[in-house]
Amino acid sequence: MNFDVARVRADFPALESGLAFFDAPGGTQTPIQVSETIATALRAPLSNRGLDNPAQRNADQIVVEARAALGDFLGNPAEAVVFGRSATQLTMDFAHTLARRWLPGDEVVVTRLDHDANIRPWLIAAARVGATVRWVDFDPTTAELDLDQLAASLTERTRVVAATGASNLVGTIPDLPAIAGLAHSVGALFWVDGVHLAAHARIDRVALGADVVVCSPYKFCGPHLGVLAADPALLAELRPDKLLPSADAVPERFELGTLPYELLAGTTAAVDFLADLGGGGTRTHRLDSAFARLHAHEHALQSRLETGLAERGAILYSRAERRTSTVLFDLPGRAASEVALALAAVGVTAPAGHFYALEASRHLGLGDRGAVRAGLAPYTDASDVDQLLTGLDRLCC
Repeated sequence: MNFDVARVRADFPALESGLAFFDAPGGTQTPIQVSETIATALRAPLSNRGLDNPAQRNADQIVVEARAALGDFLGNPAEAVVFGRSATQLTMDFAHTLARRWLPGDEVVVTRLDHDANIRPWLIAAARVGATVRWVDFDPTTAELDLDQLAASLTERTRVVAATGASNLVGTIPDLPAIAGLAHSVGALFWVDGVHLAAHARIDRVALGADVVVCSPYKFCGPHLGVLAADPALLAELRPDKLLPSADAVPERFELGTLPYELLAGTTAAVDFLADLGGGGTRTHRLDSAFARLHAHEHALQSRLETGLAERGAILYSRAERRTSTVLFDLPGRAASEVALALAAVGVTAPAGHFYALEASRHLGLGDRGAVRAGLAPYTDASDVDQLLTGLDRLCC
């Protein structure tokens, strides 16, 4: 379970800036292995996918390897991994496609714990067909999702239950297998926004009971794009909008236009970078090992951070029993924006806001202003935490 954070930090050129990065929930810094892989892909012969020449074969190999890597990362068959511009775009597109099968009076369930990317697409789709939206709250005191309310919201007309794998605002990790069981008990599809969770745990879609999981590689040291992993049977029965000459095979029928090959290569490199933090066996085993080590590392730093914040009188909103190493806080008498600017002045990137978890921010009583968010990453070390706490001392004293 050893984790050599100094060795990890050496792989991140951005850390040479001296900044202490706590904005990982909005996007991590990039290791040299990923940026070099992207550059190598762009320098090599590259064209649209095919098998006739080296440029075509390079592109095809990149796609095949990326599907395999994300299949391992998300516990999903490689042939049912879909790439898109972002997790938001993929969710919006699939909500539109799924809604074609809904009727007026059908129902979708969303939670106030979620990022708006897993709320608004379903509300838009429901409004188009006259479906009903049912909301599930979380306890503002504990930040725990109300599973009793979720169970009570389900009926034989429920078509989709959309829930976060982990809150990008307060870090809460709901009981996903329990939600899956509830959703499937009424024949509903269970859609998981795994964007925040994927940075802190090795997701296994099948083990979680999710029908679909989406994530964003730039949250776990990769480039900017979106990934969707789904039950192959579900993808086979869906008919999305597509161009007439484009492939009708799964998963290509869901991918609009030419894929960003260099970004896919970088995504494979990001998965392999994380896997190399673990030990032995297959890539899946190494990822499991790596995330166990990352959890221990981040948990220790999280305790250091939360203790230091409490000593400075901070209000902590991240209180769930199971949560990621993401801490949302306020300093009494100080605007969150003021705190974020003061930290930036001493080289600490811990921004303030609602971070698109607008419903969650409002439900916490924070309105649209939100609070300060500090998120940990594989490259975070104790000196970063101390730099943040020292920065707060300038405001507290």
